[in-house]
Amino acid sequence: MSGNSILRKDQLEVSLHNEKKLIEEGVLKEDNPLDVSDNFRRLCEASRRGDLKVCQEMVQEGVNINAKDQYDYTPLILASLCGHYETVQLLLESGALCERDTFQGERCLYNALNDRIRNLLLSYDYSKSTDPLQPLASHLTSLLYRTQPKTSDITVTGSTENDSFNLHKFILAARSPYFKKKLDAAPETTTWKLPSSIPPPSFGIALKHLYLGELPRELGGGPGTGFTDSEVLAGVDRISKHLEIKTLSELILDNSDRRLARQRRQDEIQIGGSQIGAWFQDNVMRHAITTLTSKADDVKWDKNNGVFADILLRADEDEDEEEEDATIALISEQSKNTNVLGIPLAGSARPSRSPSRTRSARKSMLFPCHKAMLIRSEYFMTMFDSAFKEAQNTPHLQIVPIDCSPEVLKIVLTFFYTEKADFGLDLAIDVLFAADMLFLEKLKTKAAVVISTLGNGTATGMQTEDQREDLDINIYDILHAAWTTRVQRLEEFAARYIAYRLEQYIDDPAFAEIVKESASRINARQETDSIEILDDIRFYLSERFRLRFEDTGFDEAMAAEEAQLEQAVAEDGKQQPLPVWGTEMPADEGVDMTSPPREPESETEVPSDSLMTEGVIRTLDGEIAGDEFEQDAMNYQILLGKIDALLDKLKLDA
Repeated sequence: MSGNSILRKDQLEVSLHNEKKLIEEGVLKEDNPLDVSDNFRRLCEASRRGDLKVCQEMVQEGVNINAKDQYDYTPLILASLCGHYETVQLLLESGALCERDTFQGERCLYNALNDRIRNLLLSYDYSKSTDPLQPLASHLTSLLYRTQPKTSDITVTGSTENDSFNLHKFILAARSPYFKKKLDAAPETTTWKLPSSIPPPSFGIALKHLYLGELPRELGGGPGTGFTDSEVLAGVDRISKHLEIKTLSELILDNSDRRLARQRRQDEIQIGGSQIGAWFQDNVMRHAITTLTSKADDVKWDKNNGVFADILLRADEDEDEEEEDATIALISEQSKNTNVLGIPLAGSARPSRSPSRTRSARKSMLFPCHKAMLIRSEYFMTMFDSAFKEAQNTPHLQIVPIDCSPEVLKIVLTFFYTEKADFGLDLAIDVLFAADMLFLEKLKTKAAVVISTLGNGTATGMQTEDQREDLDINIYDILHAAWTTRVQRLEEFAARYIAYRLEQYIDDPAFAEIVKESASRINARQETDSIEILDDIRFYLSERFRLRFEDTGFDEAMAAEEAQLEQAVAEDGKQQPLPVWGTEMPADEGVDMTSPPREPESETEVPSDSLMTEGVIRTLDGEIAGDEFEQDAMNYQILLGKIDALLDKLKLDA
């Protein structure tokens, strides 16, 4: 072992000893606490098997994916140890921790089955793995320095003109009880005077905290500022009390320990994200209004409103959406009057004039939003930082229509304000299209993960008929969505899904259309060009039957039998011929290998394969197969032949 390796090992042992001591004293939190709950056990088992569907379900249930079981294994270690690349990727994307210089992190890297998984683990640094709110925090911090487009709505001034800060009311109200009370009482406030006892550098430090930024190591005092470091630190204490927020001086002084400082940073981001998320739910979502689509553009929303919104986003229901309650066909038009906060007063629904109608009038939802959060999307950044009408100053809030349903827009807005997005398979494709339109790559990836995990079950294993669950949405829709939004992950998923059920799709006219469409997607296609969807299907079809063969343990059984025969040869002192599959064995030496499988012994016994009838194993075209292995080999060739026949029929060469 080299000197560097020994030094690194010694440093790691010292670090682990100090870490354990701080955890025992309650100063540090345990990154990998013991979890013996049923849901965590299911997550561990799914990680060991590579079952993406169960892993995703447990993540959505809120299971701590960084916990450990009674054997000291985390789900990430189990997935990497067993070689399930896609499961490792899912866990990392969901916040699983693999940090070097920690016991579990080094253990995970060391036990990774192959370099592909090891490199994936190394590509996820600490901020990626354990700080899912970091992108939100980075955006909020950038608002302190951004000048275009203008999103600030309140200015805090100090003793000089240079000591001014352009801020955002909704962030101040969400993060500071003091500002919340002041702004709730006077939402039209546009300026606030900094108390003379507070040095501007101290207020700047407090602002970084409110906007989820990292607290500086240097206090900003010294020559040229007019304040010493001690005066700035004392000012930080005063402004903390004034704004009714946590004492910041402790956070500044206690950042010498790297691990402790990192934990406190993570805790502060978590607290800040929760505060902004709660404010978003209590204000933006609670004050969303529903109105008739024909009247949506007539809504007038005062700029000086109690949620400090500066834009309205509109989402319309689908035109063919059925009314759930046939007795109510219309809702009353929203009142154009506003309350003292500038929020339109909601009207009450009235009975329809036509009780016989079975379809409701089309409705729309309007959400009061903040440009400061929407510019996280390049779509809105371009819109507001341009000469478009949405960027113009108007007496009332501009209404911007978004091409998605209200349910999808709620998910998008939740992502904007909280960095979280929880939705099911029923909305995943719509969310995918909305995220693609708004250039939200992270949300787009989340939608692709939901589709490819909840609709997939095990990532690579062959599923039995009892385990197999069909998608609630059309696989062709998923494939079209993958092509339209350019998501390679979904293209591969669709190909795998079809390959594992090819006998159900191969004769479907819609499948032939998909093949033709895939062929037409190749620019300047030559006769010898491949067809991407068929190439992928052939690959996964091969994987399907190869894994089916491996899962039976046939190789192990044959190896064990050969070993027994070799031992018998050694004991008898003479060569005995090895049995050949498909030939008849002597009656006194074993089972007749040409005889068909036995009949079920009772009416309740179920044949092992759906194509076994009356004790006879048949292939997809009805031919009798000698055993399941021969059946799989023949079915594989039959399906390949059907693909070739389809290509001949379509006059395509691939």
